[in-house]
Amino acid sequence: MNKKKQEDIQSGFVGIIGAPNAGKSTLLNQVLGQKISITSKKPQTTRDRILGIINRPLSQIIFVDTPGIHKSTSLLNRRIIDQAIMALEDVDIILFMVDASNRNYSAEKLIISQLNKSTKQVVLALNKIDLTKKAIIYSLVEEFRKMYDFKVIIPISAKKNLQIKNLLEEVEILLPRGHRLFPEETFTDVSEKFMVKEIIREKVFRMTGMEIPYSSAVTVDSFAVEKKLIVIHASIHVVRNSQKGIIIGKKGSMLSKIGSRARKDIEQMTGQKVLLKLFVKVTKNWIGNAKMLNEFGY
Repeated sequence: MNKKKQEDIQSGFVGIIGAPNAGKSTLLNQVLGQKISITSKKPQTTRDRILGIINRPLSQIIFVDTPGIHKSTSLLNRRIIDQAIMALEDVDIILFMVDASNRNYSAEKLIISQLNKSTKQVVLALNKIDLTKKAIIYSLVEEFRKMYDFKVIIPISAKKNLQIKNLLEEVEILLPRGHRLFPEETFTDVSEKFMVKEIIREKVFRMTGMEIPYSSAVTVDSFAVEKKLIVIHASIHVVRNSQKGIIIGKKGSMLSKIGSRARKDIEQMTGQKVLLKLFVKVTKNWIGNAKMLNEFGY
């Protein structure tokens, strides 16, 4: 009896796609009520596909956060975009997020050209309505309705939690019927070690200039759980000595700030005291080196 009730729900995968900085990671963190995907004002923050699992009374919605889709030439960015496109093949529904405050929609048109190759149901979320006039939102709804046959178009603000409940309800309706694919207490499939890497990378994104974040990668070299302390050694990889100097900062000031802010987030995530030791390494041309990209997990 209980087994039959458990299986009588809407359950499936929802791929969140969009241009860089559309607010995909912000939405995922908002609906989960905690951070699992890094955010930054700089575009192209997310590099990995990340699962966020929302358990509701009548559904289990499994969100896949993907990197922003845009035209690109570097091997790293081509791999990032390939990951995003692959997400379209593996999900039940596509959630297409658009920054309503941005008036240049060339990246969105590129994405729609990919959607035309898919048979998946697509929900359009016009994000950042808190930064957009109502008249513009109405015109955008009509504009995008002409571009593609979306199942539903919902204006939202992921940051301000506006219309998110409606969005979840619309997504829930479209999911296939079945059973929960993950235990109810699970909210993500990524490991603590992976999340540590992402937290450190977020601090590099937020605290350094435009050039460095896109030339940097983070590896967690050791993760040891002791009685009352987690000891973590991690490396920030850059491509040039000058970038190493910037990340370390005068008398180690920048690296200290990155480490301090990352440690606080890691302690909040784990609920334990953390000793975080950061190292900065020059790993030349890792962005264009297939072997290094594999080692760094891309």
